[in-house]
Amino acid sequence: MKKIDLLPEKEDNPRNSEGGMIELKDGEIMFAYTHFYGGKSDNAGALLAGRCSYDKGETWTKEDEIIIENEGKENVMSVSLLRLKNGEIILGYVTKNSLKDCKYYIRKSKDEGKTWSEKILVTNREFEEGNYFVVNNDRIIQLSSGRIIVPASHHPCPTNKWEDFGPGRVIVFYSDDNGKTWKSSKTILFTPEKEDKAGLQEPGVVELKDGRILMWMRTNLGSQIFSYSEDGGETWSRVKPSSLISPLSPASIKRIPETGDLFVVYNDRSGRFPIIEHENDLKNRTPLVCAISKDEGKSWEKHFLIENDPNGRFCYTSILFVDGKVILSYSAVSSNQVWGLLRITLLDIDEIYGEKNS
Repeated sequence: MKKIDLLPEKEDNPRNSEGGMIELKDGEIMFAYTHFYGGKSDNAGALLAGRCSYDKGETWTKEDEIIIENEGKENVMSVSLLRLKNGEIILGYVTKNSLKDCKYYIRKSKDEGKTWSEKILVTNREFEEGNYFVVNNDRIIQLSSGRIIVPASHHPCPTNKWEDFGPGRVIVFYSDDNGKTWKSSKTILFTPEKEDKAGLQEPGVVELKDGRILMWMRTNLGSQIFSYSEDGGETWSRVKPSSLISPLSPASIKRIPETGDLFVVYNDRSGRFPIIEHENDLKNRTPLVCAISKDEGKSWEKHFLIENDPNGRFCYTSILFVDGKVILSYSAVSSNQVWGLLRITLLDIDEIYGEKNS
């Protein structure tokens, strides 16, 4: 395992987070991330910047390249990069204006990220209680059918004040024409607990071998919550808790190309990797662990410890598989920092399958 502290915080750049990676046709890895310049909070000023690697993630360029300037009244953030079946690349991100206005857009590139098209609105469904949509980094997928899926959490906020920021309810957007036009799912998923103020947050999706889609969501209920779609994301099953025991923190799941197994990165709070307990235990996003599933997410094994600082916050992971290894990017915070460092970690797939893992 190799760790690279790629983007530490600086006075004029106090937070770097929520990135996405893609391998270009010439073997270069393009990494886009949220570069904050106006503070550390989620509504501080930020733009999308990028770095590159020409040696499969071992080293990275030293200077930022601006990808998207700040188009919002607050910021742009939460990057996804996806190679479409037609060879184009999609760049997805949120544009944040207020607690009533945070929408998701995509741009497309036909020249390997050198230039980008005009932006297209994805979250085109309007709600009277405001249109604040959260789409995490590294979340867009394309199904085997060609349909593109963007999972979003909508937070109602009728007054534009944090005290009235409502619990998340999940809605999925999909496109059947390579991102030109978008529709929304018939199903909206709500938290199963009436008193749950967090709701269902920061969903992600992965296509299963039988053609269904698995969606997972972060919750304040002790685990990641699962739902399934059998019709390409238009309708979804009732949510149920999973065996991924975690705090209110996002997980990331992708399929390992070499083996076909599912690969998850999340904050494992099952007790498998004990940490020092303290008063805000459930809020801390640690330890950071990866695991694999050989049965399409029903169970997980080969748990591998990536980060275990008991005072740390490790989250918002992006995943890229390249030549028998996995490259991860994630926010890596230690001690009393709020945000700051963006870390790259490289793991050999064989290391994850090693006999020493549980």
